[in-house]
Amino acid sequence: MKANLDAVKSRIAAAAARAGRSAHDITLVAVSKTHPVGALREAIAAGASVLGENKVQEAEVKIADIGSEAEWHLIGHLQKNKARKAVQLFDVIHSVDSAELVERLERICAEEGRELNVLVQVDLAGEETKSGVPESGLDDVVRALQTSRHLRFTGLMILPPFFDEPEATRPYFRRLREIRDRFVAEGSFANGTGELSMGMSHDFEVAIEEGATIVRVGTAIFGTRG
Repeated sequence: MKANLDAVKSRIAAAAARAGRSAHDITLVAVSKTHPVGALREAIAAGASVLGENKVQEAEVKIADIGSEAEWHLIGHLQKNKARKAVQLFDVIHSVDSAELVERLERICAEEGRELNVLVQVDLAGEETKSGVPESGLDDVVRALQTSRHLRFTGLMILPPFFDEPEATRPYFRRLREIRDRFVAEGSFANGTGELSMGMSHDFEVAIEEGATIVRVGTAIFGTRG
């Protein structure tokens, strides 16, 4: 595990250097979905500090065991009936995809007495099997976030189509960066700069070259999922 994690960090540093960036500006989310608590503890011991989970129900068991030893990010689609539990469990949600979900999360955060960092998942490819708001509907979601008092809109996330050749994902990453830059110019982000959550085990280096500030890496750290 430590060798895998160190290798990923080295690849992040090399990709950042090629883009004239610092590896310190890039957050590594170790995607721990489907892996047991023991593997997560091993990853934390090896230096992983941020863990990414796809499903609220699976994450609940792990978070109850591990707790604040790691920062927890929800990177999978959030069903509306899981919204309260997600608010209670996670530090960051990457997958906000509608104004309706924004309103529900805002209401729950108010009831739970907490603030929550969220990213909007953008669908640039129109794949039926994936979630995300199309670019044409993005402004409506952002407007809903800007009226929220408890949700902090901190960035955008994308899950592009899978290609055998990672270079083929570059146009999607580049377009998301362009969209992010527009919202930065409009002062839309709570953190000012706007995070870009993009890139996974097979394409995170291309994502970093195009401006990713968060990469979500599972297989290259934990091995093949069960």
